[in-house]
Amino acid sequence: MKRKSILLIPTLFILLTAQSQRNHHVLTGLDNLLENRTTLLSGKHIGIVTNQTGLDRKGVPIWERIKAVALFSPEHGLFGEVSDGESVTYDEPAESLPTIFSLYGKTRKPTPEMLEGIDLLLYDIQDVGARCYTFITTMGLVMEAAGEAGVPVVVLDRPNPLTGDRISGPTLEENYQSFVGYYPIPLQYGLTPGELARMIVGEEWIDSSPSLEVIPLISWERDQWYDETDLAWVRPSPNIPDVTTAILYPGMVLLEATNVSEGRGTPHPFRWVGAPWIDGEELSDQMNNLNLPGVRFRPVEFTSRHLPGVASHPKYEGIKCEGIETNLIDRGSFESVETGIALLLVLSKLYPGEFQIRSARLKR
Repeated sequence: MKRKSILLIPTLFILLTAQSQRNHHVLTGLDNLLENRTTLLSGKHIGIVTNQTGLDRKGVPIWERIKAVALFSPEHGLFGEVSDGESVTYDEPAESLPTIFSLYGKTRKPTPEMLEGIDLLLYDIQDVGARCYTFITTMGLVMEAAGEAGVPVVVLDRPNPLTGDRISGPTLEENYQSFVGYYPIPLQYGLTPGELARMIVGEEWIDSSPSLEVIPLISWERDQWYDETDLAWVRPSPNIPDVTTAILYPGMVLLEATNVSEGRGTPHPFRWVGAPWIDGEELSDQMNNLNLPGVRFRPVEFTSRHLPGVASHPKYEGIKCEGIETNLIDRGSFESVETGIALLLVLSKLYPGEFQIRSARLKR
């Protein structure tokens, strides 16, 4: 583990705060806890489930604000340093950190041994409000393990970047449950992490539920996009660099289960999509002819590159692809999931001999 990874977080935070100064003041669950509920932590041996997004208002990581006996990290690692789908291991944590347990490797649910000596678990991770984002699966598995071990769980709430009043896409059928689709909720589900945690317990979607408390957001309104708050944007995963990409993600992520590049290994993941056998002009014309709300498309050429920690050997690495760039015109009317489904249908119609669904990607 390299100490420099820790130092990057406050620097990145400072660079991202200029725009946020002008927006609606919001306190996350972490800041609410630190300002108003510190007695909850008194005398406790604490475990923290978090990553690079678990920052207070000044950009200080939660593990520097709250003493913990162990940290648990989801996909992409504690610092967001590992690309999608890659196992994460921590054999020797940095000097200043407690033991780190990866929950995206051989173990995806905390074992009784990992929870030994812990009498309170905190969960503090920013996600993007899409069902296939694995952080919410990790949250459920952590709560289930905590329930089995008799350890209370406190979820420190954070905003849904896509607002809390937009719901879209089909509800997952039970037979298709996997790590990238764990709950019977729509693809874009319109809940905060704390709200989803309460729903998981209330609907009995896990075999054993813990004592759960949610430390709420203060002053967040359901119709607010993330960039309408004064919270700095920190990439929740390596390929979600900004709020616009997060908005596109619930629909464009569907391409992950196909042989079309979703733009990993380029400067614009999920905004640029394509393949060597696509005609960009043809595809953009067909998509624009649909007159989908809030969005326009233009042809683009790109070549994906291997980017360690960001895009590990992406589709068509080093091969020129043609495709489309998705330009968000009006996010208020844009329907991400419907746009992604429309793109799949157009691809299957234009390129029936080349376009493929890769079902194995639906269960990683």
